[in-house]
Amino acid sequence: MKTIILTGGGTAGHVTPNLALLPSLKEAGYDVHYIGSYNGIERKLIENAGIPYEGISSGKLRRYFDLKNFTDPLRVVKGYFEACKLMKKHKPDVVFSKGGFVAVPVVLAAKRYKVPTIIHESDMTPGLANKLCIPSAKKVCCNFPETLKYLPSDKAVLSGSPIRAELLTGDRLSGLQYTNLSAAKPIILVIGGSLGSVKVNTAIRSILPKLLEKFQVIHICGKGHIDESLIGTAGYVQYEYVDSPLKHLFAAANIIVSRAGANSICEILALRKPNVLIPLSAAASRGDQILNANSFKKQGYSTVLEEETVTDETLYDAITETYENRHTFIETMEKSQLNNAVDTIMQLINQYAGN
Repeated sequence: MKTIILTGGGTAGHVTPNLALLPSLKEAGYDVHYIGSYNGIERKLIENAGIPYEGISSGKLRRYFDLKNFTDPLRVVKGYFEACKLMKKHKPDVVFSKGGFVAVPVVLAAKRYKVPTIIHESDMTPGLANKLCIPSAKKVCCNFPETLKYLPSDKAVLSGSPIRAELLTGDRLSGLQYTNLSAAKPIILVIGGSLGSVKVNTAIRSILPKLLEKFQVIHICGKGHIDESLIGTAGYVQYEYVDSPLKHLFAAANIIVSRAGANSICEILALRKPNVLIPLSAAASRGDQILNANSFKKQGYSTVLEEETVTDETLYDAITETYENRHTFIETMEKSQLNNAVDTIMQLINQYAGN
């Protein structure tokens, strides 16, 4: 039996592609282990999937001044030695890394023990963690054609993002029953990312009365972001987080309003759902969501509304126009080639595990 170590963490987006690979890894007979941070979001997600999980020390490497810049490098060094111990313990044939800062010590430890590593970069341009890991990797998979120019040509693979197969098995009727919504009006599904988005939540609620004239709204708003004053509003349901029933909510939705995290938009593409993307602003991030969204807009998959331009009028217009042109978006998405990421990545894993 071959052994694989999966790593990645910090946000759900650094974990869900690993989860998407699990059925194929199990089918291929791999002994799967996961290395993440002590108490990151990845721990619960992986343990719920029944995969052995081991935590290591991790620190964030920042490009800006922060007092933690003096202590976090020590955490990374500690994490490296912990990862080395786990490499000796499990003797993996291959490592697959989804990125995030917890992955850096794992990839460096794999290099020390000559274990081949495959990296997946979700965003248009590699983040700092993956930049540190790329020299140690055998192959670097990516989601966007534009990313290839930022990667070493002998390592770059345009794979798309691994999508959980279960997402594609949603049932519209089950979604309607779960939400108690009607089949008579189209449904907007609003997703603000794994932590929720105050700006997206506020913008949607600001135009809710007008939206509810034409649509129904399923709003996944993030932990602590339920608006109690809106509970019981006809045609509007809100949830902090949705796990297994999410596939049914996707199936019930006619249009999606979302942030532009790479994994989220790749799932939307795989589901062929017309969408309005509101990327996280450059002021609050390194601007990767803006690049992701604009790539999807250029390819004809999405309507993009930058955060700074969101008003009641622009958001309402973007939603209604996208819905009216939904068939054009769906036809364009049908032609996308980025639909076999799990197969592509499994071929690489098998190739390097075999070596």
